Amino acid sequence: MDSSPPKIIRAPQLGAPQHPSPLRHPDRPGVGASKFVPENCFVRQQLETLVGEPAGEEWLFEKAGPREKLFFDPAKTKAAVVTCGGLSPGLNNVIRSLFLELRLRYGVGEVLGIRYGYEGLNPQVAAPPLTLTPEFVEHIHENGGTVLGSSRGAQEPAVMVDYLAEREINALFCVGGDGTQRGAHQIAEEAARRKLPLAVVGIPKTIDNDVLYCDRTFGYSTALSEAQKVLLCAHIESKGMRNGIGLVKLMGRESGFIAAGATLASQEVNFTLIPELPFALDGPHGFLNVLRERMIRRGHAVIAVAEGAGQDLFPQRETACDASGNVKFRDIGLLLKQKILDYFARHGPAVGVKYFEPSYIIRSVPANCEDDILCDQFARRAVHAALAGKTDVFIGLMNSTFVHVPLALAIGRMRYVRVDGEFWNSVLATTGQPPRFYA
Repeated sequence: MDSSPPKIIRAPQLGAPQHPSPLRHPDRPGVGASKFVPENCFVRQQLETLVGEPAGEEWLFEKAGPREKLFFDPAKTKAAVVTCGGLSPGLNNVIRSLFLELRLRYGVGEVLGIRYGYEGLNPQVAAPPLTLTPEFVEHIHENGGTVLGSSRGAQEPAVMVDYLAEREINALFCVGGDGTQRGAHQIAEEAARRKLPLAVVGIPKTIDNDVLYCDRTFGYSTALSEAQKVLLCAHIESKGMRNGIGLVKLMGRESGFIAAGATLASQEVNFTLIPELPFALDGPHGFLNVLRERMIRRGHAVIAVAEGAGQDLFPQRETACDASGNVKFRDIGLLLKQKILDYFARHGPAVGVKYFEPSYIIRSVPANCEDDILCDQFARRAVHAALAGKTDVFIGLMNSTFVHVPLALAIGRMRYVRVDGEFWNSVLATTGQPPRFYA
Protein backbone atom coordinates (compact mmCIF):
# COMPACT_ATOMS: atom_id res chain seq x y z
CA MET A 1 0.00 0.00 0.00
CA ASP A 2 1.37 3.42 -0.97
CA SER A 3 2.09 5.82 1.87
CA SER A 4 3.87 9.13 2.08
CA PRO A 5 7.37 9.13 3.58
CA PRO A 6 7.54 10.03 7.28
CA LYS A 7 8.17 13.62 8.31
CA ILE A 8 11.44 13.79 10.21
CA ILE A 9 11.36 16.32 13.09
CA ARG A 10 14.92 17.24 14.03
CA ALA A 11 16.07 19.55 16.81
CA PRO A 12 18.09 22.60 15.71
CA GLN A 13 21.81 21.93 16.15
CA LEU A 14 24.50 24.48 17.03
CA GLY A 15 27.17 22.64 15.09
CA ALA A 16 28.97 19.36 14.63
CA PRO A 17 29.64 17.50 17.92
CA GLN A 18 33.35 16.87 18.33
CA HIS A 19 34.00 16.20 22.02
CA PRO A 20 33.79 12.66 23.40
CA SER A 21 31.16 12.29 26.12
CA PRO A 22 32.48 11.59 29.63
CA LEU A 23 29.58 9.13 30.00
CA ARG A 24 31.41 6.50 27.98
CA HIS A 25 31.30 2.85 28.93
CA PRO A 26 33.89 2.18 31.62
CA ASP A 27 36.44 -0.57 31.47
CA ARG A 28 34.52 -2.58 34.05
CA PRO A 29 31.09 -3.67 32.80
CA GLY A 30 28.05 -2.52 34.74
CA VAL A 31 29.70 0.45 36.47
CA GLY A 32 27.85 3.57 35.41
CA ALA A 33 27.65 2.53 31.78
CA SER A 34 25.66 4.77 29.44
CA LYS A 35 23.80 3.64 26.37
CA PHE A 36 24.18 6.39 23.82
CA VAL A 37 21.32 7.41 21.55
CA PRO A 38 22.35 7.55 17.88
CA GLU A 39 21.35 10.62 15.88
CA ASN A 40 19.25 8.49 13.54
CA CYS A 41 17.00 7.19 16.36
CA PHE A 42 13.44 8.54 16.18
CA VAL A 43 10.11 8.03 17.95
CA ARG A 44 6.77 7.69 16.18
CA GLN A 45 4.17 10.22 17.28
CA GLN A 46 1.25 8.01 16.33
CA LEU A 47 1.32 4.40 17.52
CA GLU A 48 -2.01 3.24 16.14
CA THR A 49 -2.63 2.34 12.52
CA LEU A 50 -5.62 1.05 10.62
CA VAL A 51 -4.74 -2.02 8.58
CA GLY A 52 -6.18 -1.77 5.11
CA GLU A 53 -6.69 1.99 5.32
CA PRO A 54 -4.55 4.64 3.61
CA ALA A 55 -1.77 5.74 5.94
CA GLY A 56 -1.61 9.41 6.89
CA GLU A 57 1.53 11.45 7.29
CA GLU A 58 3.78 9.95 9.93
CA TRP A 59 5.82 12.23 12.20
CA LEU A 60 9.09 11.02 13.71
CA PHE A 61 10.73 12.93 16.59
CA GLU A 62 14.37 12.68 17.68
CA LYS A 63 14.74 10.43 20.68
CA ALA A 64 16.22 12.27 23.67
CA GLY A 65 19.13 10.86 25.64
CA PRO A 66 22.93 10.95 25.96
CA ARG A 67 24.98 11.36 22.79
CA GLU A 68 28.39 9.82 22.22
CA LYS A 69 29.81 13.11 20.92
CA LEU A 70 29.18 16.52 22.46
CA PHE A 71 29.20 20.00 20.97
CA PHE A 72 30.45 21.57 24.20
CA ASP A 73 33.51 20.59 26.20
CA PRO A 74 31.89 20.11 29.63
CA ALA A 75 34.97 21.31 31.50
CA LYS A 76 34.75 24.65 29.66
CA THR A 77 30.96 24.97 29.83
CA LYS A 78 28.93 27.32 32.00
CA ALA A 79 25.21 26.62 32.49
CA ALA A 80 22.22 28.42 33.98
CA VAL A 81 18.67 27.45 34.92
CA VAL A 82 15.62 29.70 35.16
CA THR A 83 12.12 28.90 36.49
CA CYS A 84 9.22 30.99 35.20
CA GLY A 85 5.47 31.35 35.51
CA GLY A 86 3.25 29.87 38.21
CA LEU A 87 4.46 27.35 40.74
CA SER A 88 4.21 23.62 40.15
CA PRO A 89 5.18 20.60 42.25
CA GLY A 90 8.63 19.41 41.20
CA LEU A 91 10.42 22.64 40.32
CA ASN A 92 13.09 22.11 42.96
CA ASN A 93 13.48 18.50 41.83
CA VAL A 94 14.26 19.70 38.30
CA ILE A 95 16.78 22.28 39.55
CA ARG A 96 18.52 19.66 41.66
CA SER A 97 18.69 17.00 38.94
CA LEU A 98 19.91 19.52 36.36
CA PHE A 99 22.75 20.51 38.68
CA LEU A 100 23.67 16.93 39.60
CA GLU A 101 23.75 15.80 35.97
CA LEU A 102 25.77 18.82 34.87
CA ARG A 103 28.26 18.77 37.73
CA LEU A 104 28.62 15.16 38.84
CA ARG A 105 28.08 13.28 35.58
CA TYR A 106 29.44 15.69 32.98
CA GLY A 107 31.85 17.73 35.06
CA VAL A 108 30.48 21.16 34.15
CA GLY A 109 32.35 23.68 36.27
CA GLU A 110 29.70 26.30 37.08
CA VAL A 111 25.90 26.25 37.21
CA LEU A 112 23.99 29.44 37.95
CA GLY A 113 20.45 29.76 39.23
CA ILE A 114 18.69 32.76 37.67
CA ARG A 115 16.44 34.54 40.18
CA TYR A 116 12.74 35.29 39.69
CA GLY A 117 12.16 34.13 36.15
CA TYR A 118 13.20 36.00 33.03
CA GLU A 119 13.51 39.28 34.94
CA GLY A 120 16.67 37.71 36.37
CA LEU A 121 18.18 38.07 32.89
CA ASN A 122 17.55 41.82 32.81
CA PRO A 123 20.32 43.70 34.68
CA GLN A 124 18.02 46.65 35.39
CA VAL A 125 15.74 44.57 37.63
CA ALA A 126 17.65 41.33 38.21
CA ALA A 127 18.53 39.92 41.58
CA PRO A 128 22.08 38.47 41.55
CA PRO A 129 22.15 34.86 40.32
CA LEU A 130 22.92 32.03 42.70
CA THR A 131 25.90 29.77 42.20
CA LEU A 132 24.51 26.27 42.72
CA THR A 133 26.51 23.87 44.88
CA PRO A 134 26.00 20.32 46.13
CA GLU A 135 25.27 21.70 49.58
CA PHE A 136 22.68 24.15 48.25
CA VAL A 137 20.68 21.58 46.29
CA GLU A 138 21.02 18.71 48.78
CA HIS A 139 17.53 18.95 50.29
CA ILE A 140 15.63 21.34 48.01
CA HIS A 141 13.57 18.55 46.42
CA GLU A 142 11.87 17.96 49.76
CA ASN A 143 10.03 21.29 49.50
CA GLY A 144 7.47 22.76 47.15
CA GLY A 145 7.92 25.96 45.16
CA THR A 146 11.21 27.01 43.60
CA VAL A 147 14.34 28.06 45.47
CA LEU A 148 15.16 30.39 42.57
CA GLY A 149 11.88 32.25 42.68
CA SER A 150 9.67 32.83 39.67
CA SER A 151 7.82 35.59 37.84
CA ARG A 152 5.53 36.16 34.91
CA GLY A 153 6.14 38.41 31.96
CA ALA A 154 8.57 38.80 29.10
CA GLN A 155 11.87 40.62 28.86
CA GLU A 156 13.56 41.93 25.73
CA PRO A 157 15.36 39.01 24.02
CA ALA A 158 18.34 41.22 23.14
CA VAL A 159 18.74 42.25 26.78
CA MET A 160 18.58 38.66 27.99
CA VAL A 161 21.07 37.42 25.41
CA ASP A 162 23.43 40.30 26.31
CA TYR A 163 23.25 39.13 29.94
CA LEU A 164 24.01 35.53 28.99
CA ALA A 165 26.83 36.48 26.60
CA GLU A 166 28.51 38.78 29.12
CA ARG A 167 28.60 35.97 31.65
CA GLU A 168 29.76 33.45 29.03
CA ILE A 169 26.85 31.11 29.66
CA ASN A 170 26.73 28.32 27.08
CA ALA A 171 23.59 26.42 28.14
CA LEU A 172 20.32 27.85 29.43
CA PHE A 173 17.57 25.60 30.83
CA CYS A 174 14.12 27.21 30.83
CA VAL A 175 11.58 25.54 33.12
CA GLY A 176 7.99 26.58 32.54
CA GLY A 177 4.85 26.41 30.44
CA ASP A 178 3.92 27.86 27.07
CA GLY A 179 4.83 31.45 27.95
CA THR A 180 8.21 30.34 29.25
CA GLN A 181 8.89 28.33 26.11
CA ARG A 182 7.92 31.31 23.96
CA GLY A 183 10.58 33.29 25.80
CA ALA A 184 13.09 30.47 25.35
CA HIS A 185 12.39 30.46 21.61
CA GLN A 186 13.01 34.21 21.40
CA ILE A 187 16.30 33.86 23.28
CA ALA A 188 17.39 31.04 20.96
CA GLU A 189 16.45 33.06 17.87
CA GLU A 190 18.38 36.11 19.08
CA ALA A 191 21.43 33.99 19.91
CA ALA A 192 21.26 32.36 16.47
CA ARG A 193 21.04 35.77 14.81
CA ARG A 194 24.26 36.74 16.58
CA LYS A 195 25.82 33.33 15.86
CA LEU A 196 26.39 32.77 19.58
CA PRO A 197 27.03 29.18 20.69
CA LEU A 198 24.17 29.14 23.20
CA ALA A 199 22.05 26.03 23.77
CA VAL A 200 18.53 26.85 24.95
CA VAL A 201 16.58 23.83 26.19
CA GLY A 202 13.13 23.92 27.73
CA ILE A 203 11.56 21.64 30.31
CA PRO A 204 7.74 21.71 30.15
CA LYS A 205 6.10 22.63 33.46
CA THR A 206 2.39 23.03 33.97
CA ILE A 207 -0.02 21.20 36.23
CA ASP A 208 -2.64 21.80 33.52
CA ASN A 209 -0.86 19.12 31.43
CA ASP A 210 -1.67 21.03 28.25
CA VAL A 211 1.73 21.16 26.48
CA LEU A 212 1.55 19.89 22.92
CA TYR A 213 3.76 16.90 22.04
CA CYS A 214 4.13 16.04 25.71
CA ASP A 215 1.89 13.30 27.08
CA ARG A 216 2.50 14.33 30.68
CA THR A 217 4.16 17.36 32.23
CA PHE A 218 5.71 17.25 35.68
CA GLY A 219 3.43 18.39 38.49
CA TYR A 220 0.28 16.92 36.93
CA SER A 221 0.39 13.67 38.89
CA THR A 222 0.86 15.53 42.18
CA ALA A 223 -1.96 17.91 41.28
CA LEU A 224 -4.29 14.97 40.71
CA SER A 225 -3.35 13.43 44.06
CA GLU A 226 -4.03 16.69 45.91
CA ALA A 227 -7.22 17.45 43.96
CA GLN A 228 -8.49 13.96 44.70
CA LYS A 229 -8.19 14.65 48.44
CA VAL A 230 -10.23 17.84 48.09
CA LEU A 231 -12.93 16.09 46.06
CA LEU A 232 -13.23 13.38 48.69
CA CYS A 233 -13.63 16.09 51.35
CA ALA A 234 -16.30 17.75 49.21
CA HIS A 235 -18.10 14.42 48.98
CA ILE A 236 -18.07 14.02 52.76
CA GLU A 237 -19.34 17.58 53.22
CA SER A 238 -22.13 17.09 50.70
CA LYS A 239 -23.36 13.97 52.48
CA GLY A 240 -23.05 15.53 55.91
CA MET A 241 -26.10 17.74 55.47
CA ARG A 242 -29.53 17.52 53.88
CA ASN A 243 -29.31 18.30 50.16
CA GLY A 244 -25.63 19.19 50.30
CA ILE A 245 -23.60 20.19 47.24
CA GLY A 246 -19.81 20.14 47.20
CA LEU A 247 -18.45 22.51 44.54
CA VAL A 248 -14.71 22.38 43.78
CA LYS A 249 -12.94 24.76 41.39
CA LEU A 250 -9.69 23.32 40.05
CA MET A 251 -6.98 24.75 37.82
CA GLY A 252 -7.29 24.28 34.09
CA ARG A 253 -7.39 27.40 31.94
CA GLU A 254 -7.75 26.03 28.43
CA SER A 255 -7.70 22.30 29.14
CA GLY A 256 -9.63 20.23 31.66
CA PHE A 257 -7.06 17.53 32.40
CA ILE A 258 -6.90 18.20 36.15
CA ALA A 259 -10.68 18.25 36.65
CA ALA A 260 -11.14 15.16 34.49
CA GLY A 261 -8.21 13.22 35.94
CA ALA A 262 -9.12 14.03 39.54
CA THR A 263 -12.69 12.94 38.83
CA LEU A 264 -11.46 9.53 37.71
CA ALA A 265 -9.13 9.31 40.70
CA SER A 266 -11.80 10.16 43.28
CA GLN A 267 -14.77 8.28 41.78
CA GLU A 268 -17.06 10.51 43.87
CA VAL A 269 -17.78 13.34 41.41
CA ASN A 270 -21.21 13.64 39.81
CA PHE A 271 -20.57 16.54 37.41
CA THR A 272 -17.31 17.58 35.75
CA LEU A 273 -17.22 20.81 33.76
CA ILE A 274 -14.23 21.56 31.51
CA PRO A 275 -13.25 24.35 29.08
CA GLU A 276 -13.45 22.04 26.07
CA LEU A 277 -17.24 21.64 26.46
CA PRO A 278 -19.44 24.76 26.71
CA PHE A 279 -22.53 24.17 28.80
CA ALA A 280 -25.91 25.82 29.25
CA LEU A 281 -27.18 26.58 32.74
CA ASP A 282 -30.88 26.91 32.00
CA GLY A 283 -33.48 24.89 30.11
CA PRO A 284 -34.76 21.33 30.58
CA HIS A 285 -31.40 19.87 29.56
CA GLY A 286 -29.30 22.61 31.16
CA PHE A 287 -26.90 21.98 33.99
CA LEU A 288 -29.06 23.43 36.76
CA ASN A 289 -32.12 21.34 35.94
CA VAL A 290 -30.05 18.15 35.62
CA LEU A 291 -28.42 18.98 38.97
CA ARG A 292 -31.90 19.46 40.51
CA GLU A 293 -32.99 16.05 39.24
CA ARG A 294 -29.90 14.55 40.84
CA MET A 295 -30.63 16.29 44.16
CA ILE A 296 -34.24 15.09 44.24
CA ARG A 297 -33.12 11.55 43.44
CA ARG A 298 -29.97 11.25 45.60
CA GLY A 299 -29.94 14.19 48.03
CA HIS A 300 -26.30 15.20 47.48
CA ALA A 301 -23.86 16.02 44.65
CA VAL A 302 -20.20 16.83 44.00
CA ILE A 303 -19.21 19.17 41.16
CA ALA A 304 -15.67 19.63 39.78
CA VAL A 305 -15.24 22.67 37.55
CA ALA A 306 -12.06 23.76 35.75
CA GLU A 307 -11.24 27.46 36.09
CA GLY A 308 -11.53 28.03 32.35
CA ALA A 309 -14.94 26.41 31.98
CA GLY A 310 -18.09 28.43 31.31
CA GLN A 311 -16.40 31.71 30.42
CA ASP A 312 -19.10 32.36 27.84
CA LEU A 313 -21.64 32.61 30.69
CA PHE A 314 -20.23 35.98 31.77
CA PRO A 315 -21.21 39.31 30.22
CA GLN A 316 -18.81 40.30 27.46
CA ARG A 317 -16.12 42.79 28.40
CA GLU A 318 -12.77 44.01 27.14
CA THR A 319 -10.23 41.20 27.43
CA ALA A 320 -7.65 41.67 30.16
CA CYS A 321 -4.35 39.75 30.30
CA ASP A 322 -1.72 39.05 32.92
CA ALA A 323 2.01 39.74 32.56
CA SER A 324 2.49 36.47 30.66
CA GLY A 325 -0.18 37.35 28.11
CA ASN A 326 -2.72 34.91 29.56
CA VAL A 327 -6.33 36.05 29.47
CA LYS A 328 -7.62 36.83 32.97
CA PHE A 329 -10.57 34.51 33.39
CA ARG A 330 -13.69 35.36 35.34
CA ASP A 331 -14.38 33.29 38.47
CA ILE A 332 -16.61 30.45 37.27
CA GLY A 333 -16.63 28.88 40.74
CA LEU A 334 -18.28 31.84 42.45
CA LEU A 335 -20.66 32.37 39.54
CA LEU A 336 -21.73 28.73 39.61
CA LYS A 337 -22.23 28.80 43.37
CA GLN A 338 -24.53 31.82 43.15
CA LYS A 339 -26.45 30.44 40.17
CA ILE A 340 -27.05 27.17 42.04
CA LEU A 341 -28.29 28.97 45.16
CA ASP A 342 -30.58 31.25 43.14
CA TYR A 343 -32.01 28.41 41.07
CA PHE A 344 -32.79 26.16 44.02
CA ALA A 345 -34.26 29.09 45.97
CA ARG A 346 -36.79 29.45 43.13
CA HIS A 347 -37.41 25.81 42.28
CA GLY A 348 -36.49 23.89 45.44
CA PRO A 349 -35.45 21.90 47.29
CA ALA A 350 -33.42 24.03 49.68
CA VAL A 351 -29.72 23.19 49.30
CA GLY A 352 -26.44 24.02 50.99
CA VAL A 353 -23.33 24.63 48.90
CA LYS A 354 -19.84 24.02 50.25
CA TYR A 355 -17.34 25.77 47.99
CA PHE A 356 -13.68 24.70 47.72
CA GLU A 357 -10.92 26.53 45.81
CA PRO A 358 -7.63 24.71 46.52
CA SER A 359 -5.65 25.86 43.46
CA TYR A 360 -2.73 27.63 45.16
CA ILE A 361 -2.44 24.92 47.80
CA ILE A 362 -2.27 22.20 45.14
CA ARG A 363 0.47 23.83 43.09
CA SER A 364 2.64 24.68 46.11
CA VAL A 365 3.11 21.20 47.61
CA PRO A 366 6.20 19.00 47.12
CA ALA A 367 6.10 16.53 44.24
CA ASN A 368 4.85 13.00 44.80
CA CYS A 369 7.01 9.99 43.95
CA GLU A 370 5.72 9.73 40.38
CA ASP A 371 6.60 13.35 39.67
CA ASP A 372 9.91 12.94 41.55
CA ILE A 373 10.94 10.39 38.93
CA LEU A 374 9.54 12.34 35.99
CA CYS A 375 11.35 15.54 37.03
CA ASP A 376 14.64 13.68 37.20
CA GLN A 377 14.07 12.14 33.76
CA PHE A 378 13.18 15.48 32.15
CA ALA A 379 16.14 17.28 33.72
CA ARG A 380 18.82 14.76 32.81
CA ARG A 381 17.64 14.52 29.21
CA ALA A 382 17.67 18.29 28.96
CA VAL A 383 21.34 18.26 29.98
CA HIS A 384 22.13 15.57 27.39
CA ALA A 385 20.45 17.70 24.72
CA ALA A 386 22.17 20.96 25.62
CA LEU A 387 25.70 19.55 25.82
CA ALA A 388 25.19 17.77 22.51
CA GLY A 389 24.44 21.17 20.97
CA LYS A 390 20.67 20.89 20.62
CA THR A 391 18.96 24.27 20.96
CA ASP A 392 15.58 25.99 20.55
CA VAL A 393 14.02 22.76 21.77
CA PHE A 394 12.16 21.31 24.74
CA ILE A 395 12.05 17.80 26.13
CA GLY A 396 8.73 16.12 25.38
CA LEU A 397 7.28 12.80 26.45
CA MET A 398 5.74 10.80 23.65
CA ASN A 399 4.47 7.24 23.94
CA SER A 400 6.49 6.74 27.14
CA THR A 401 9.68 7.91 25.40
CA PHE A 402 11.44 11.26 25.79
CA VAL A 403 11.92 13.26 22.60
CA HIS A 404 13.31 16.56 21.33
CA VAL A 405 10.52 18.94 20.29
CA PRO A 406 11.54 22.10 18.38
CA LEU A 407 10.04 25.08 20.20
CA ALA A 408 8.82 26.65 16.97
CA LEU A 409 6.61 23.62 16.42
CA ALA A 410 4.81 23.77 19.76
CA ILE A 411 4.66 27.28 21.22
CA GLY A 412 1.30 29.01 21.03
CA ARG A 413 -0.49 25.68 20.64
CA MET A 414 -2.02 23.58 23.37
CA ARG A 415 -3.14 20.06 24.11
CA TYR A 416 -6.81 19.57 24.93
CA VAL A 417 -9.03 16.87 26.39
CA ARG A 418 -10.55 15.04 23.45
CA VAL A 419 -14.26 14.99 24.19
CA ASP A 420 -14.66 12.09 21.74
CA GLY A 421 -11.82 10.09 23.32
CA GLU A 422 -11.56 7.31 25.87
CA PHE A 423 -10.36 9.61 28.66
CA TRP A 424 -13.45 11.84 28.60
CA ASN A 425 -15.78 8.92 27.99
CA SER A 426 -14.40 7.41 31.20
CA VAL A 427 -15.32 10.63 33.02
CA LEU A 428 -18.86 10.44 31.64
CA ALA A 429 -19.13 6.83 32.75
CA THR A 430 -17.83 7.66 36.24
CA THR A 431 -20.02 10.71 36.85
CA GLY A 432 -23.13 9.51 35.05
CA GLN A 433 -23.64 13.02 33.65
CA PRO A 434 -25.05 13.53 30.15
CA PRO A 435 -22.56 14.11 27.31
CA ARG A 436 -23.54 17.78 27.19
CA PHE A 437 -25.80 20.32 28.84
CA TYR A 438 -27.97 22.34 26.49
CA ALA A 439 -31.03 24.56 26.79
